[in-house]
Amino acid sequence: MSAVLEREQLRQRSDYTYKFNSKTGRHGWLRLTPAYSLKIVEELIVDHEQAKRIFDPFCGTGTTVLSAAYHGHEGVTTDINPFLVWLAQAKIAHYSPGQIAATREAHASALDLVKSQSVEPVPAPSIHNIERWWSPKSLDFLRLLRAAIPAVTKERSAERTLLLIAFCRSLIELSNAAFNHQSMSFKNDIQFEIGFDEDMACVFSEDVRFVLSGASENPVGEGHVILGDSRNPAEAVKGLFDLVITSPPYANRMSYIRELRPYMYWLGFLINGRDAGELDWTAIGGTWGIATSRLTDWKRPTNHFKSANLSMALDQIAHAENKNGVVLANYVAKYFDDMWSHFLRLIPVLDRGAELHYIVGNSTFYGTLISTELFYAEMLTALGFSGIECRAIRKRNSKKELVEFDVVAQWK
Repeated sequence: MSAVLEREQLRQRSDYTYKFNSKTGRHGWLRLTPAYSLKIVEELIVDHEQAKRIFDPFCGTGTTVLSAAYHGHEGVTTDINPFLVWLAQAKIAHYSPGQIAATREAHASALDLVKSQSVEPVPAPSIHNIERWWSPKSLDFLRLLRAAIPAVTKERSAERTLLLIAFCRSLIELSNAAFNHQSMSFKNDIQFEIGFDEDMACVFSEDVRFVLSGASENPVGEGHVILGDSRNPAEAVKGLFDLVITSPPYANRMSYIRELRPYMYWLGFLINGRDAGELDWTAIGGTWGIATSRLTDWKRPTNHFKSANLSMALDQIAHAENKNGVVLANYVAKYFDDMWSHFLRLIPVLDRGAELHYIVGNSTFYGTLISTELFYAEMLTALGFSGIECRAIRKRNSKKELVEFDVVAQWK
C-alpha cells in the first residue's frame, strides 16, 4: 500500500471528515469546523427562511455566512483575525469556469517548478519546534511549493487564492499534527515516510482537486466578510439584521491562534511568536503567549458586567489553594466583560424582533462550573432581550457536566 493511501486511511479514521455536496463543499476546505457545528447552523438557517439579513459577529471559518449565502440569504460576518477573514472571503467568492481551469493549469506549472527545483524555496516559518511539525523532506517540499505558487499566479488572483487554500490542506496532511482530540495535538508514532517526488505532489494534487470541486459550486445569495472587532459591531457593519447565528469563543482557555498558527505562519499573517500573542490578546478568550502573562496585572473596567453569581465563581477560582487561581479568575472575568461589551454594542445593528442564536459550551476551572449559557442569559435579560432560552445541544466530552447550548433570545 502506498504512503498516500496509508495517510488517507488514517485521516479518515482520526480527522474531522466532511461529505461533499453542492451546499457544503467549501466548508471542508481546511476541515477546521466540526461537522456537527455545520449541521446546527444549516438547520437554523433552514428554519428561518423569512430572514433577510443574517449576521455572524464571530466569523471563524465562515460557516454561517457561507450557509446563509447558499440558502439565498444575505450573510454578513466579522472577525478580528485577518487570516480567518481571508479564508471566509475565499469561501464566499464566486469562481468562473475559466478561473477553475486556470487554477488547474497553475497547479501543474507549480508542481513542475517544484519537481525541477527551479524556484528558490521560501525560508522556513519561525514556528517553535518546527521539526516536530514536519520532517525534513516534508519541509523541503512545502518551502518549494510555497515559492512556486506565487511564481505561477498573479497577486490577489482567484488562482493564487485557491492554490494557497489547497497548500494549507497539504501542509497539515504532510505534518505530524492530529485532530483526533478537541484541539490540535501531535501523533505519537513516527511520521510517514513520503517520497519527495511523487507522493507529496499527489497529496497536493488531491487537495487542489478537492478545493476546485467546492469552488465550482457558487452560492446563490450574497455574503460579506469584514475585518472588525465583535466588541463593537456597529463600527464594522452597516444596516440592521433580523437573525444572528454565531459561535463565540468558549471560556475554556483554548487558544484559537494555537490552532491556526501553521496556516498563518506559512501564509505570512504571523511572523513570530510575539505577533501571535498580540493577536490573541486582542481576541475574546485569548490566552496564547503574552496574552496569559498580561492577565496577571489586568484589572476589570468600571463598566464591567456586574453579576453576583459570576463574582462568587471568580472568588472560588481565585482561592489561594488553586495554583494560578488569580490568573484564571482574571481570564474568566475578562471573557465575560468582553462578551458584555459585545452584547451591549450589538443592539444598534439589530432590527426589531431580531432573533439571536449563540452556540456556546460551559467550562470548569478548579472544579468550579462556569455556566456560560446562564451568564449569557443573565446579560441578555439585563439588556432587555426577551424569549431567552438555553437549549442543550450535545455533551462536549465524557464529562457529564460539560454541555453545548444554543442560547436563544429576541430583541424587542
